Amino acid sequence: MGVLDSILQSSSSTSLLGVLVVLLIVYLISSSFLSQENKNEPPGPRPLPLLGNLLQLDLKRPYNTLTEMSKKYGPVFTVYLGPKKVVVLAGYKTVKEALVNQADEFGERDSLAIVNDTYSEHGVLWSNGESWKEMRRFTLTNLRDYGMGKKACEDKIIEECQYLIEVFKEFKGQAFDTTQPINYAVSNIICSMVYGSRFEYDDPQFTSMVDRTTRRIQLAGSPSMQLYNLFPRMTKWISDRKEYLKIFDLIAKENLALLNRLKETLNPQMCRGLVDAFMVKQQQLEESGSTNSHFHNDNLVITVLNLFGAGTETTSTTLRWGLMLMVKYPKIQDQVQEEISRVIGTRQVQVEDRKNLPFTDAVIHETQRLANIVPMALPHKTSEDVTFQGYFIKKGTTVYPLLTSVLYDESEWEKPYSFNPAHFLDKDGKFVKRDAFMPFSAGRRICLGESLARMELFLFFTSILQHFRFTPPPGVKEEDLDLTPQVGFTLSPSLHKICAVCRM
Repeated sequence: MGVLDSILQSSSSTSLLGVLVVLLIVYLISSSFLSQENKNEPPGPRPLPLLGNLLQLDLKRPYNTLTEMSKKYGPVFTVYLGPKKVVVLAGYKTVKEALVNQADEFGERDSLAIVNDTYSEHGVLWSNGESWKEMRRFTLTNLRDYGMGKKACEDKIIEECQYLIEVFKEFKGQAFDTTQPINYAVSNIICSMVYGSRFEYDDPQFTSMVDRTTRRIQLAGSPSMQLYNLFPRMTKWISDRKEYLKIFDLIAKENLALLNRLKETLNPQMCRGLVDAFMVKQQQLEESGSTNSHFHNDNLVITVLNLFGAGTETTSTTLRWGLMLMVKYPKIQDQVQEEISRVIGTRQVQVEDRKNLPFTDAVIHETQRLANIVPMALPHKTSEDVTFQGYFIKKGTTVYPLLTSVLYDESEWEKPYSFNPAHFLDKDGKFVKRDAFMPFSAGRRICLGESLARMELFLFFTSILQHFRFTPPPGVKEEDLDLTPQVGFTLSPSLHKICAVCRM
């Protein structure tokens, strides 16, 4: 499906079509095509003035179009997203060479128009320079202090597993949508580390923040929002942008109220979580008379929102994919549950059990690979002029590391488009790491919560599979389950229900 079909199916189809007509008129009266500034730049499809290669892209799934383009133009190529020149990196070797071997040159973060409307270079996801370095260093240090990768964090996840299992039991084997309970359970882990406490699943403030965050991430990937990012001055009126900004404002206000309550009860001698540690740092800097500090309220709020969103969405989405794949492939579910029963029995699963559950571990990794949650990564930009694989890339050029081309690299994976846990097992059934397993990206901008996400995925998945057998709703066959992801900034399963039948 092309860009025009995507636009016609969006909520603002008439208005968006009008924008395209205007842009086409501009093209018709233009005197020449865009030309490359440097003949040694990466190749790519010839762009139209202003429109660039927009008409060649499927805005619902641009990563698929870009993957196809890489087969024609090579692993490093240029594409124009509207008037914006972008360099796309495809395939494991190319992405690794850029993000790891030339990490400094490709380590800056490029922004999007909708991000500029809300984040303004604060936080840990979209910022650059000293502010980013300071916030990332502080965040990593404090997440570790409050349990990330440690026994304290493992205990929190195990406790949350029990709450989630009780919710699943309430459905008594009837079909239900797993989205909200899994979102709430996963979100509670990052909440306990950031705010210092978990929330009940019926807490209206908590559920509101989680549900709105999920909706905001979905909106961020819509075709009309992508058009806004390309032509912000001409498309400010689109409904998706208005809804996105409204949701962001509501989430920010809810967080501010929460942060104010934490500030009122702050005890510098007994910090409860990252927010407390940030506020104590602010106090210390104020007392020392420091005036040039990155520890201001905007950075606090945006960092918290970054962690809340990123700490919920990708892990919960991966878990939902995992359960859906178990329903789709019951024989693989059989093997997972046989291994868990044989090795663990009825006792609580621990992180140290991972080494003795190679098949289960392989299934989790294969779920992450096939689910392809963030197919294009967040946009990077070059920090200086760089020559890469023989091509010249100018300083400040937007760069997209195409993670989907790494996770589905045909030269790295035996069956890239199939659900095949054997990708992570040797001939003796032992777990093996794969270099091209890169769902968390790589280099300077690698996901700072990778160790937390890995622990969560293992403990939640094994605990849930230990307690429940997952089946399709009555009247639905396994082969009829649709694995086509929803359109969004991240790729989540299409709306579906499954049955969780108690095993214990």
